[in-house]
Amino acid sequence: MVVALILLLVAIGSVLFHLYSPWWWTPIATNWAYIDHTINITFWITGFVFVAVIAFMAYCVFRFHHKEGRRADYNPENKRLEWWLSVGTGVGVAAMLAPGLVVWHQFVTVPADATEVEVMGQQWQWSFRLPGKDGRLGTSDVRNIGSDNPMGLNRDDPHAQDDVVIENGDLHLQVGKPVKVLLRSVDVLHDFYVPEFRAKMDMVPGAVTYFWIKPIRTGTFDVLCAELCGAAHYQMRAKVIVDDEREYHAWLEQQKTFAELSAGKAVVKATYQSGGN
Repeated sequence: MVVALILLLVAIGSVLFHLYSPWWWTPIATNWAYIDHTINITFWITGFVFVAVIAFMAYCVFRFHHKEGRRADYNPENKRLEWWLSVGTGVGVAAMLAPGLVVWHQFVTVPADATEVEVMGQQWQWSFRLPGKDGRLGTSDVRNIGSDNPMGLNRDDPHAQDDVVIENGDLHLQVGKPVKVLLRSVDVLHDFYVPEFRAKMDMVPGAVTYFWIKPIRTGTFDVLCAELCGAAHYQMRAKVIVDDEREYHAWLEQQKTFAELSAGKAVVKATYQSGGN
C-alpha cells in the first residue's frame, strides 16, 4: 500500500513540477512558434504515457501484493495485450514524429525574399558576414583563411569585395525580414544557438549547413555554442541585436567591407615590416 502511494505521488509530483516549474523557455523572438508547439505535443504524449505506466505499476503493486495462501498465475504471453500495446505505441510514436516532420520541412524551405547571413564558428569566437550593396555574398574557401582574411573570402571575386565582415563583434538583423543563416566551422563541431530564436543547427567543418528565421521583435539576444567544442566552450559568446529598419541600416552603413578591412590590414602589415627593417 505504501509503495503504491509513493508511486502515485511521484507521478503527480512530476506533473505538478512540470506545470509550475520556475524554469521555462525564453520568450520567443522569431516565427518558430511551431517548434514550441511540437515540443508541447511531445510533452503531452510522453507525459500521458509516463502517468499511465506509473499508475498501472501502482495498481499492480496494490492489487497483487503478497497474501498468505495466494498463488501467482503464470501467464507467459497475451496476444491481445501485445496487439494493443503495439498499436498504441505505434500511434504514439507517429503522433510525435509527424509534427516534427512538418516543422522540419518548413525549417529548411527558405522564403524567396530571404537575405543571406553567414556565421563562422571557431575555437572560441564567432565571425559574421553580410552581403554588401550588390545584395549577394562572395565566394569563400577555407584555404584562404588567414589573420588578414578570417572568413576565407576569395579576393578575386568582385562580389566578395563589398561583403561586410564582422570579427569578434555583434550581429545585427532587421526585424520582420526573413534571413537564411549559412553556417560554417573552421576547426571542430560548433552550434549557433540563440534560445529566443528556437532555431539551431550544427556547424560541420568542410560543409555549409543552414536554417532560416524571421525576427518578430527587436531586442538584444545572447548567442551560445550548443555543441561542446573544447576547453573554452563556455566562453564562446556573442550578441544578436534585432533592430528596426532605420536602426539596422544606420548600423550597416558604419560597418567596413572586406575590401576596406583588407586595405587597412595591408597598411598595418607594411608599416610593421618597414619598422622592423
